[in-house]
Amino acid sequence: MRLPDHPGLRSLLGDPSGAVIGLDFDGTLSPIVPDPDAARIHPEAPEVLADLAPLVNAVVIITGRPPATALALGAAPDGRSLADVPGLVILGHYGMERWENGRITAPPPPPGLDAVRAELPAITAPYAGVHIEDKGRAVAVHTRRCPDPAAALAALTEPVTALAARTGLIVEPGRFVLELRAPGMDKGQALTAFLAERRARSVLFAGDDLGDLAAFRAVAEAGIPGVRVCSGSAEVAKLAAEADIVVDGPDGVVGLLRAIVAALRPDR
Repeated sequence: MRLPDHPGLRSLLGDPSGAVIGLDFDGTLSPIVPDPDAARIHPEAPEVLADLAPLVNAVVIITGRPPATALALGAAPDGRSLADVPGLVILGHYGMERWENGRITAPPPPPGLDAVRAELPAITAPYAGVHIEDKGRAVAVHTRRCPDPAAALAALTEPVTALAARTGLIVEPGRFVLELRAPGMDKGQALTAFLAERRARSVLFAGDDLGDLAAFRAVAEAGIPGVRVCSGSAEVAKLAAEADIVVDGPDGVVGLLRAIVAALRPDR
């Protein structure tokens, strides 16, 4: 892949020791599949990230998944995994949990989740194919496997939002999913805090879904050169409209990262 000519990319390549590479997981490093438990990382992603990480300030994955789940799904068929990426940080649950150097740190889970777990089955029962995913600190309602995923999502939005309000949670919408989670953190806030922590001088963030719009805004408001990359699909046009670069799904993200590695290591 040939790198686009973008000022943020030029800054990143000219000063890689100041660059933070931020990445979503599902739809960005991992193809979207009907069953979220069956998702697996792009087979080439662990190798590319392992090559990239020593060349930049930091690589951070910011995901709605728990870090432990991202790690479990982050093993490629060749045996490489996210756990092998030098210095990798995973900010899970939109930044509520942090995995680094083999350890996870996090505050207590929100108390309203017990009520959500108890009430969601009755709310979703009329809609065949709905899948409830318990993430530990959040609960997600997936409609991708319904006969009409969009209609089921639209019908469930109001009662799920009302349930979230009653239990002190918020709803994070996505690609045929409604996630009930604790307020007070999003991918933008998580990315902003991480950039400050690492004293970043440039940033690239790649995502694919509505939850990544907050990270896109953080890139735009960071006050340093930045690049917003959309892992493109037909399902989320809004993210592509906000992006500086649009690539073709996880294949395109991996290709872009590989081209950055090649530009930083022209001898290889």
